[in-house]
Amino acid sequence: MLKRKRAAAYIRVSKDRYEQKSSLKNQKEQILQYAKDNDYIIIDFYTDIETGTIENRDNFERLLKDAQENKFDIIISKELSRLARNVALSYKIKLIAEDFNIGLITLDGSINTLEGNEELYGLHSWLAEYEAKKTSMRLKAMLASRARNGLFNGSIPPYGYYCEKGQLFIRNDDTPKIVKRIFSEYIGGKGIDSIAKGLFNDKIPTTSQIAGKKNSSNVWHGKTIKKILTNQAYIGNMEQKKESTINAVNKKRVKNDTSKRVLVENTHEPIISKEMFYIVQDLLKSRHKERGHQSTHLFTNILRCADCGKGMHFKKNRKGYVCGTSVKLGKNVCSDHIVREAALSEAILKELNSFMSSYSPTSNSKQLEAIYKKKVSKFESAIKANEQKLIKLNERKDTAFNYLLDKTIPRKEYDSYIAKYTKEAEILSNELTDFKSSLEILTAPSTLEKISSFEKPKAKIDELTPEILNKFIEKIEISEDGSPKIYYRF
Repeated sequence: MLKRKRAAAYIRVSKDRYEQKSSLKNQKEQILQYAKDNDYIIIDFYTDIETGTIENRDNFERLLKDAQENKFDIIISKELSRLARNVALSYKIKLIAEDFNIGLITLDGSINTLEGNEELYGLHSWLAEYEAKKTSMRLKAMLASRARNGLFNGSIPPYGYYCEKGQLFIRNDDTPKIVKRIFSEYIGGKGIDSIAKGLFNDKIPTTSQIAGKKNSSNVWHGKTIKKILTNQAYIGNMEQKKESTINAVNKKRVKNDTSKRVLVENTHEPIISKEMFYIVQDLLKSRHKERGHQSTHLFTNILRCADCGKGMHFKKNRKGYVCGTSVKLGKNVCSDHIVREAALSEAILKELNSFMSSYSPTSNSKQLEAIYKKKVSKFESAIKANEQKLIKLNERKDTAFNYLLDKTIPRKEYDSYIAKYTKEAEILSNELTDFKSSLEILTAPSTLEKISSFEKPKAKIDELTPEILNKFIEKIEISEDGSPKIYYRF
């Protein structure tokens, strides 16, 4: 009596929606019937309910691992495109199957290596990739059209809003107040982690809880706070296509620069004023090292040593601020540049009121424009250089894979090459993300828009607060004799 073959069933559906759940059920029933008709034993179902590739398909990864441990004799899938949607991945599966004597069967009849019909394997792999690209192009065109019309494309609207037929509307609950609280607290000196901690302690529902996600957490995270602080939806703008896929079959997403994004202004009612939003963007750029606690002193994060550029530290026993370098490394490296808080407050308040009374928004526009263009050019050049390096690395990966297929190099050597190239690509990708993030913050509001959105105080400022300082002042440099130099935000 012949031993019954052990079969692994692989199922993939695109998204966790009702119609896709129906597809999952149908695929499972078809595979079970096929196994019954051919006297195979299904030892496990490997099911991925998502759009993804080998990097984020957990059960696909498990399938490949179990194949190399000889846990089954056959892999059954509805069609080749369910297993792999590009030629390279198709051949990777084929190589593993050949190495471990595993059969590949698709229910559409295109592939059955047990019967030796492997001649058209390459053609079917190419067709799967071609269809994936066509589907991706159709979807991108549809989403781009919606984005240009100011319609929301996401599955979950921004915190504080609900979506109806692509339009965003402010929720009739406490979430809009929470958004305002987040912006106000950040301008007031709190760090993103400190804001998150405060929301958690106050038992404020998280974004995932409001969205009704399964297994949603009640814990607020700093990255969620930052996402809210940088979202133009809160000033009534719809900014979409922030990310894109490299191609239809490699689903790894990369951040788009601002030129590739779709920004439609005034599509819905804002929760935050433009003035407040742009101040926060500047603060996010300047606060490189968040400490996750509330600033307890008025000039924290604003004072800088005029000589070494480091932040100034408050010293209680001296009732003022001293150079951070002097505190850490001693006066031989940089003098303390001490300035008393009371005296500084009086001087800044006087200077601020004097400046505001004579301020003209157009007086410094040309100088601001020149500085702006120089910074933009610097980041654009760095982005272009890294993108070229990544292209070359991907070409090397493709070359190594071709050598493996041709059996020019052994698998061990190929794995070594790929590990090396992947590490290099990871470093370059991280740098690229940083460059693009910096450029995004720099170009989000134009210089002229920032100036035009600025409003002078309607009355004399009687008392300095963190909100007042962060609204009008970018930084204050303290010279060795303690005298301040103010850098305004406009």
